[in-house]
Amino acid sequence: MTVPSDIDIARAASKRPIQEIGCKLGIPSESLIPYGHDKAKISAAFIRGLSDRPDGKLILVTAINPTPAGEGKTTTTVGLGDGLNRIGKRAVICIREPSLGPCFGVKGGAAGGGYAQVVPMEDINLHFTGDFHAITSAHNLLSALIDNHIYWGNELGIDTRRITWRRVMDMNDRALRQIVTSLGGASNGFPREAGFDITVASEVMAILCLATDLEDLEKRLGAIIIGYRRDKSPVYARDLNADGAMAVLLKEAMQPNLVQTLENNPALVHGGPFANIAHGCNSVVATKTALKLGDYVVTEAGFGADLGAEKFFDIKCRKAGLAPSAVVIVATVRALKMNGGVAKDALSVENVEAVRRGSVNLARHLENLAKFGVPAVVAINHFSSDTAEEVEAVRSVAIGLGAEAALCRHWAEGSAGITALAEAVVRISETPSQFRPLYPDALPLFAKIERVATEIYRAGEVTADKSVRDQLAEWERQGYGHLPVCMAKTQYSFSTDPTLRGAPEGHVVHVREVRLSAGAGFVVAITGEIMTMPGLPRVPSSEKIRLNGEGAIEGLF
Repeated sequence: MTVPSDIDIARAASKRPIQEIGCKLGIPSESLIPYGHDKAKISAAFIRGLSDRPDGKLILVTAINPTPAGEGKTTTTVGLGDGLNRIGKRAVICIREPSLGPCFGVKGGAAGGGYAQVVPMEDINLHFTGDFHAITSAHNLLSALIDNHIYWGNELGIDTRRITWRRVMDMNDRALRQIVTSLGGASNGFPREAGFDITVASEVMAILCLATDLEDLEKRLGAIIIGYRRDKSPVYARDLNADGAMAVLLKEAMQPNLVQTLENNPALVHGGPFANIAHGCNSVVATKTALKLGDYVVTEAGFGADLGAEKFFDIKCRKAGLAPSAVVIVATVRALKMNGGVAKDALSVENVEAVRRGSVNLARHLENLAKFGVPAVVAINHFSSDTAEEVEAVRSVAIGLGAEAALCRHWAEGSAGITALAEAVVRISETPSQFRPLYPDALPLFAKIERVATEIYRAGEVTADKSVRDQLAEWERQGYGHLPVCMAKTQYSFSTDPTLRGAPEGHVVHVREVRLSAGAGFVVAITGEIMTMPGLPRVPSSEKIRLNGEGAIEGLF
């Protein structure tokens, strides 16, 4: 069967007015702030009125390590939400907003695929409701206030050599990683080294996604450390009186966005921190709102379970008091064959032995997930080239580790192709959650890094320069030792080497830099060659994106 392109499917969708979608969840029209006919924000006042309602069950969708063969995590998240609704459950989908950087780079959008998408796909993948622009503006307002304060006399005594706050933009642009600002004479300020990160790596993005309300948002913004004085004492955003204005810029962005799937089921799309450099989860506000409105909430964590699921558990769930009921781990036969050493151009040829070899990646993730005490089910995302023997090889690995496995055809068939997974999720989520984080708050910061690296990545050793260890010790003395750690690592491997597929162990994880996100409430540990401002590939996706003669977008995926 030939399936049209994602954008053609999305454009042909029979969408319902967004007020009807809200009505399914009991949201009155006056509590929706519409952005056109097919998307809206849910008002903060309505959300505050939900506090006394019981919570539904939280289902996390994660995946094996990503490969060029594709895994389909967001597609499965959307498909599972549709599938649960199809079998009579009241389910809500919660996913992140896509970043423009990957959209125009190489990864593409993040609205699902095939017949398991959220719509309007073009809007979601582009400017949507302006949340990312608001985050970019709030972040860069703080940047401007820092340089302005220094220009007008530097009353706070900021050491310009120790400013840690960088600027951001929501685009991949390697030329901006390291820059010099304020050139051109005295009227332009004091020249200094600076740089840009991508917006989804911004601490403001992380704060918006972890804040519980506007009051909490402003408090967290004020706690941002922008740099240090000569005596190494921290300077906070609140010292510059920046927190109030930043919160004003983020007032609308704090309200979750309501859209719909191709099957007219509700989806909240809100927030978008990267998972390889930030914590990779949609907003706490959206998740908690959905839990009050649905019996089941299907959410996702970015990239593979070694990054996304670990951060979901150890950062988001820890901070928000969430206890997931079940985990779905997405795998494809094609990706497992690639993990087993098969080249991309040979993935359509049956190779059961390669599937078995590559399934060590899936097995490692299942073993890791068991450490968090949440039951797991494997979603085998079907491709037309998969054979029955290859699928059975994946299923046997899952069963051998005590997990169910369901073959899913939602990409081609929508909710009808994923009911087996939906029924399995309902079944395993009936047992009360035994969720537990990987490490306690009281563990020292470097020991937390070691715990993640050795137990999740299976590293043999964790190294760091003396300056990194000293910095962590100083933060502990300042009262930040209780914070969780957010590992910045390649998504392609359990190791810090993106070329090591499968399930490597005994490798060395070197922490080359640490950053304190005091407002968000975690410490970032940067490993390997990971970049907080990605670059574009030799042939970026943007070269294929254009308007056709009728003014419709082509090439977006």
